[in-house]
Amino acid sequence: MEDPELAAIRAARMNQLQKQGVPSATSGNGEDDSKRAAEEQMRRDLLATVLDHDARERLSRIALVSPDRARQIEAILLRMAQTGQLRGRVSENQLIELLEQIDEGQSRSAPKKGTIVFQRRKGGFDDDDDFDI
Repeated sequence: MEDPELAAIRAARMNQLQKQGVPSATSGNGEDDSKRAAEEQMRRDLLATVLDHDARERLSRIALVSPDRARQIEAILLRMAQTGQLRGRVSENQLIELLEQIDEGQSRSAPKKGTIVFQRRKGGFDDDDDFDI
């Protein structure tokens, strides 16, 4: 189990880095890159404390296939950790359940991209009445 105080400190530091993410007018690209690198490292550290080994592996495989989806899942996990909704580390099974909940929420809101929806007209076309044999 991870120390909750350590997780809270890391979450506070991540919030601080996000608030400082607005570059000043005098800062160069080198400073921006170093800030981004520091934020990315903090993000990875937080995910390492939140996820167990198998869940991290699954999330990395998802990132290979769909980087946007992996970022979305990471953001959800970090938000849950910052608000205290997570107790302990997230296992692979819990990550799968979260993925299923996300899929259900997206499928309810709109049809998936690339799906075909058939709409049948009701009435008007009846094959039995058109032909007398």
